[in-house]
Amino acid sequence: MRKLYSALMVAALAPAASAAAAPGAAPVPHHAPTKSNKAKTKKLRLASDPTGSHIGGAVLTNAGDPLPGATVFIKGTYIGTSTNQEGHFDLNGSFANGPVELLVSYVGYETQTVVLQKPEDQLSVSLVPSATMLSETVVSASRVEENIMRAPVTIDKVSAKQVERISTPEVLAGLGNLAGIDVNSASMLFTSISTRGFNTAKSERVIQLVDYMDTALPSLNLSPGNMVGIPELDMESIEIVHGPASALYGSNALSGVVLFNSKDPFVYEGLSVRLRGGQRSLLDGQVRYAHKITDKLAFKVNASYFRANDWIANNFNAQTSSTNPAGSPLGYDAVNRYGELDLTYLPYPGVNPELYGKRVYLPGYTERQLVAGDTITRSYRVQGAVSYLFTNDLKLTLEAKRGVGTSTYQNLSRFRIKDLGTDQYRLELKSSKGFIRAYTTEDFTGSSYELTQLSAKLLQSKSNPANPQSPSYRDLYFGTYNGTYTYARQVGKQSVDAALAAAQAAANATLPVAGSETFNTLRNQIAQDNNPGTGAGQHFNSRLSDVSAQRSFVLGSPRTGLIVGAAYRRYMLGSGGVLFADLDGNRIPNYEYGAYSQITHAMLDDHLKLAAAGRVDFFKNFNPAFSPRVAAVYSLGARNQHNFRASYGQAFRSPSQTDQYLHSDVGSFILLGNIGNGYQGYGFTDAQGRAYNPYDPTMKLADFEINIEKLRLERVNTVEVGYKGAILPNVYVDASYFNSRYNDFIGGTAFVGNVNGSRPAEAVVKSAIVTGSGFNTPEARIIFVSQNNSQVVRTHGATFALTYYLNKGLNLTGNYSLNVLDRSNLPTGFRTYFNTPKHKYNLGANGVVAKNLTYSVNYRWIQGHQQEMPFAAGDIQTYHTTDAYVGYTIPKLASTLQVGGSNIFNETNIQIIGGPQIGRLIYLGLLVDVK
Repeated sequence: MRKLYSALMVAALAPAASAAAAPGAAPVPHHAPTKSNKAKTKKLRLASDPTGSHIGGAVLTNAGDPLPGATVFIKGTYIGTSTNQEGHFDLNGSFANGPVELLVSYVGYETQTVVLQKPEDQLSVSLVPSATMLSETVVSASRVEENIMRAPVTIDKVSAKQVERISTPEVLAGLGNLAGIDVNSASMLFTSISTRGFNTAKSERVIQLVDYMDTALPSLNLSPGNMVGIPELDMESIEIVHGPASALYGSNALSGVVLFNSKDPFVYEGLSVRLRGGQRSLLDGQVRYAHKITDKLAFKVNASYFRANDWIANNFNAQTSSTNPAGSPLGYDAVNRYGELDLTYLPYPGVNPELYGKRVYLPGYTERQLVAGDTITRSYRVQGAVSYLFTNDLKLTLEAKRGVGTSTYQNLSRFRIKDLGTDQYRLELKSSKGFIRAYTTEDFTGSSYELTQLSAKLLQSKSNPANPQSPSYRDLYFGTYNGTYTYARQVGKQSVDAALAAAQAAANATLPVAGSETFNTLRNQIAQDNNPGTGAGQHFNSRLSDVSAQRSFVLGSPRTGLIVGAAYRRYMLGSGGVLFADLDGNRIPNYEYGAYSQITHAMLDDHLKLAAAGRVDFFKNFNPAFSPRVAAVYSLGARNQHNFRASYGQAFRSPSQTDQYLHSDVGSFILLGNIGNGYQGYGFTDAQGRAYNPYDPTMKLADFEINIEKLRLERVNTVEVGYKGAILPNVYVDASYFNSRYNDFIGGTAFVGNVNGSRPAEAVVKSAIVTGSGFNTPEARIIFVSQNNSQVVRTHGATFALTYYLNKGLNLTGNYSLNVLDRSNLPTGFRTYFNTPKHKYNLGANGVVAKNLTYSVNYRWIQGHQQEMPFAAGDIQTYHTTDAYVGYTIPKLASTLQVGGSNIFNETNIQIIGGPQIGRLIYLGLLVDVK
């Protein structure tokens, strides 16, 4: 069955450095202190003599040291800036309407509010260190800016400084250091992320956004991580929402949201350059330049390039589906050998009776042999944006971005993606009350190819291209195997084991040797051929257009708020007939749209915050979906530092575009979408798990009948409770518990049927089996489609995270994650694809040990667990890794020397069954930041 799954080529191929205005759904261009932290926010009434509108000065620690990268905003506007290496800042503000209120913030320090009666150019602001996040704000949890302590759901925030200290080659991999977040690497640059179970290699249940633009490929609804996202130099923060979020984000926010907020050119001006080099021929270069041309016009440009020797998968253990064990002289189906075509010898003329019923496998080729030395992973990203302030509270942004990457991706097979990428364009108008946003995404495949089909098509090639009548390598192999075995037994009088070994050796000698001229010629030809019937090349080129808007209101009292929003998304799918049925050149249209609303109300002197949200989504191919969420947050303490939350939410995932519209005929079988009237056909096993045998009179073909309904939406219902607070002045705790029920999981199935959905005649099916002609006639085909599973699946889990701020030089962190699959109501052998460790924990430390010397170290432990991936199934062994970073800043040179490493003790581990062993990667780098 793996051959059917693995050939489904591209069927789904598939905390803040500042408190700057976070780009978001309902962006507020300032970080106004909430009532919960006003008690600790000082208001300094300053009088000064300078004339004009200039405001300048320095932001310092309470010890008098400068704070580079601190942000200074004029409250209620988009006017702001960040400090340079000496902690200095400059901006212009209008005093025409009275005093100007500045908000000064830096991660790890309490936000300071400064009120100016008139311009001031020698202002000095001291920030007090804070071990808690009492003044930190987020926008992704509720699509409006709010204090992170009072967010109604589990949420994490990673600052630009923390991003700088992430030492994994891909930034998403570093998020695995947080509680409740699982990351899996299919290669060095292709990382998937998930929360609360059901991990896969393609993150289809977590949406990933860059400034609220979806990073998923339109053709596949698959996010390639940050390989084609934004460079780390331009990241202002990353926010991760855990659990269902469809009530505000719609389709596919089944398990969470990852939001990358980029830096505003009005706030983060100057030139930043980062260069890194290290093991595995690592070369990583990034540059960012932003400039405020006038007080109303600013722009930024970003560029990055990354290259290294990729991790190559080399697991040669037998697949769980392999009939024969590893090392068998009959051959076996290895995890990371591809194209192991098999044959079960039947009582045909010329076949040695001793081989009847035995399954023989071709050896196939390894991943390293098939990529033929092309082991370099690389990416480049370029982006430019221009922003214009119509007023202090109304900003227009125009952005263009391209990201291209080469790596290896895993789904139903392993795919070598070469120069796959996206082009994105965004136009956005936003204010403190709302936004109107439009963007487009277009994807392209470059020269990508799929490894299983590459090997299989090579082995199905003619053994003598000059002679059209020559057998294929596959047929030559099986014929040689049978002939050699017969000769060894009948003439050589060898034992069965010796004869099998001789047969295997002789048959192997008939195949092209990897790296030979014959092999390379066939390999290149097939890899570049994107015709599904003859090649392994991939091709798609689809477009997504998205328009959304949101508006916020105050209902009578400031205690009650309302937001309303709507979104429309249109797909235009194109593949030239390779992936979709668009042979005529006309793109296939698809669409979805929805509207949402959320109302919040604070009561009991602002100690209790209530929120209710709901969204309705409509689809071209599915019934409408309603996603509600209700939540309550109760805050205690003099500064509301103890926050208890509870919520209930529903969310859904819509089938991917390939689930819906796939149409790819690979010859031996056909891959189809499932949005019509469903399918009828015959399965490969009956209810007892037996394969059909036409020679067994006790078996009836009717017992193998199956009926597959058209696709529906996946759904989840989740109840969650949690606590976030400062249990001591220097101890911060975040804890949560959730209980979820899932319905209608989408999976795949193979069966014998007709392309039009009808069930083939019994006589046709029996004849194809008896004669060995196969199912590749119009009357009966092997078909692969996506389908829903009606089994209800329940899970529960918990997270606990603690941060202990001992002193400036030592900040201790630790977290624990529990994920439990309830198997009490599941049938024996039922595949859930939970793929999640039950226990996981992180231990870390970071701090500033000298004036300009910073460090960060994290130890991560992941319990072994079972994985059921479409490509392979098996056990992931328990593993642990240690990541570390050290940075030394030279202020006079505006530079930081960086040394870092992931998995520094080289504890090689496999994170995805079928994936590569991830080893050590050490780098040395230089960061230059000129304001």
